[in-house]
Formats: sequence, structure tokens, C-alpha cells
Amino acid sequence: MQVATTTSPATASASVGQSNKASLQKVAQQFEAVFLRQMIGAMRSASLAEGIDDSAATQQFRDMADSRTADAMASKGAMGIAELLLKQFGDRVSDAPATPDASTAATGA
Repeated sequence: MQVATTTSPATASASVGQSNKASLQKVAQQFEAVFLRQMIGAMRSASLAEGIDDSAATQQFRDMADSRTADAMASKGAMGIAELLLKQFGDRVSDAPATPDASTAATGA
């Protein structure tokens, strides 16, 4: 049994545009988290000597803690990288979905 939805095309395109913006925001935040993980990892590797309690397990838990710290910092926008990415790429996200007819009309195919 198939159920038909009753959304207007304008409502559908607006929700797609909002989902594109939300997706861009999520990806920008994830990029900031990855950047922060790399930065924290580089700072950790700059230590001068190994401690007496350093082991593979300690390193693994330290990496997990660093990852959680980076995720928390990115979710709060601590560095502002995600915000800058949204400013740069926000205008490029279309509010309406691209249709195959529009792309073939533009290319003349």
C-alpha cells in the first residue's frame, strides 16, 4: 500500500534547502573537530620525553580523550573554523534541489 504525501513543491524545496544548510553546518563542525584533533595530536607529540607511566594503553586512552575534547570544542565553536566555512560556502548551497532537466537545458543537450 502506497501513501501519498501532500506537501507543496515550495514547501518541499524549502525543506531541502534547510537540510542542505543543516548538512553544511554539520560537515563544517566535523571538519573543525578533525582539525582540532590534528592540532591536539601535534601538541601531544611535541613532548620532550616519555613518562614512566606511558604505555600503548595510556596512549590509546589519551587519544580518545583528545578526540572527545576536540569534539566538545568544535560543538561550541571554540575556534570559529566551522563558522568561517559556513560564511564561505553558505551562499553556494542551493535552496532548491538541482533537477536533471535544468542541467541538460543549461548544457544544451
